[in-house]
Amino acid sequence: MLSYRHQFHAGGPADVLKHSILTLLILALTRKDKPLFVLDTHGGAGLYDLNDARANKTKEWSAGIGRIWGEPNIPESLSHYVDTVSSFNQSDLRWYPGSPLLIRKLLRPQDRLAVAELNKQDQSQLKANLSMAHKTEIIAGNGFHAVKAKLPPIEKRGLIFIDASFDQPDEFQRILQAVKNALRRFRTGTIAVWRPILDDDAMDAFDAGFIALSPPETIKLGLKLHKSYKPKRAQGSDLVIINPPYQLIENAEPMIGWLWEKLNQNSEGGPIKEMLVSE
Repeated sequence: MLSYRHQFHAGGPADVLKHSILTLLILALTRKDKPLFVLDTHGGAGLYDLNDARANKTKEWSAGIGRIWGEPNIPESLSHYVDTVSSFNQSDLRWYPGSPLLIRKLLRPQDRLAVAELNKQDQSQLKANLSMAHKTEIIAGNGFHAVKAKLPPIEKRGLIFIDASFDQPDEFQRILQAVKNALRRFRTGTIAVWRPILDDDAMDAFDAGFIALSPPETIKLGLKLHKSYKPKRAQGSDLVIINPPYQLIENAEPMIGWLWEKLNQNSEGGPIKEMLVSE
């Protein structure tokens, strides 16, 4: 399996994809006045210094957010994500917000956020980065367990965001079990699962696992940036989204097409837009 530790990959192509789509999800789900609950199962440290030695070891950010930073003609559907990243910086790009800070920035005063993190060092940094955040709970523990503990939400409207590190051999099975638990407790909730794109057989099996859960409408949005999988190098990444908000595909399609043009280096792969389970 891969090991997707946030500090080494902050701002890379996978983060740009997942966080731009996550932004669209939050914006769509907050159109209604009613409060929203968001559970982020793998929060990480929350904010990342791109000058840090770990970020500079891989320099993935230069192939991700660095490629679109300062671009004058970005699609409108991408602008909210870029504006949110910009709000953590001055003129130069140095800080990259992880999903907890990005989510909290986009939520309204009436909305509630719960973020789980298992790593003790990341827990400490996450608590510091969200110390002033309104209606925000830090869960020191396993995010998969939080799915059982926190659902269904009292708000009756919510998003479960699963962004696992893929450092365990049974990660696919653990994710599918978490999704199964979420559907049992909160079938009307929106569930978004980020995945690295591995070899075709592995991804076909993963897709079949989702379909076997008999979920409501389920779509897949992503970017394939390499034509073949190599050990410890994904072909790209995608998000599987159960109960997507109205017109999410239509809003995301021009954005992921533009991102593929900017982020691919060898004209390999392409944007991914697929219906896994129809209504």
